[in-house]
Amino acid sequence: MVQMLKPGEHNLRAWQVGALIVMLAAWQLASRNPQLAFFLGDPVQVAGKMWSWFMPFGFGASALFPDGVPGNADIYRHLYTTLIETMLAFGIGTGMGLACGLWLALAPTASAILDPYIKAANSMPRVILAPIFAMWFGLGIWSKVALAVTLVFFIVFFNVFQGVKEVSPVVLANARMLGANQRQLLRTVYLPSATSWVFSSLHTSVGLAFVGAVVGEYLGSARGVGYLILQAEGTFDVNTVFAGIVVLTVFALVLDGIVGRVERRLMKWQPSPGETEKL
Repeated sequence: MVQMLKPGEHNLRAWQVGALIVMLAAWQLASRNPQLAFFLGDPVQVAGKMWSWFMPFGFGASALFPDGVPGNADIYRHLYTTLIETMLAFGIGTGMGLACGLWLALAPTASAILDPYIKAANSMPRVILAPIFAMWFGLGIWSKVALAVTLVFFIVFFNVFQGVKEVSPVVLANARMLGANQRQLLRTVYLPSATSWVFSSLHTSVGLAFVGAVVGEYLGSARGVGYLILQAEGTFDVNTVFAGIVVLTVFALVLDGIVGRVERRLMKWQPSPGETEKL
């Protein structure tokens, strides 16, 4: 079923596309200056680089690269590695954050004991853990996954913890009056209350999972989009750097869109703001 745009959304889409065109045009004009192009790159060359990655012998390659098509950077191998690291970190970090958030929100004594340690771990710059994870797990994917998990975990944990704490005491009292036990309260009261908080954190966690994976690849790896960008920086190839950034951004938006679709399917029971005002 095709989703129809609401009145006014056509104008919004037009403005969004227009803003993108203006930014690309300004970038292209700035790149005409060789000195600025050295630092900012050239959008046409960036697009050509991405074309050479995904379709190195495709139609139009000779026009984009009259001196010959550049060697394929084997983007699929690098992208596969980064996506695997991101998805593993996203899944593990979300699962751990959900479990720990529920446990500590429902266990006040344990929460009070662990509170200073959780705050200390959250305030610590997690990037400095990358060398330690490299020593523990080696330079394979698991050191990158471990670093990204530390970024995802705390976002999900604090949102779940707060979501459970925000449960209305009146709703809890009514459920207990109806004879609900702790397991039934968890399934019918606590989890629905925390669901909106969880999905709010997942939209942020997608980007942070990518950040952890790429930073880990920067600090030590033999493959991955972060490794590819690092190699391009070493040769002052700013167009390849921007091409890698664009590729990562596109896939992060795709994953965020998937999370959004899952959220809409699971949150159908939640009334929209307009419906709430009518009530």
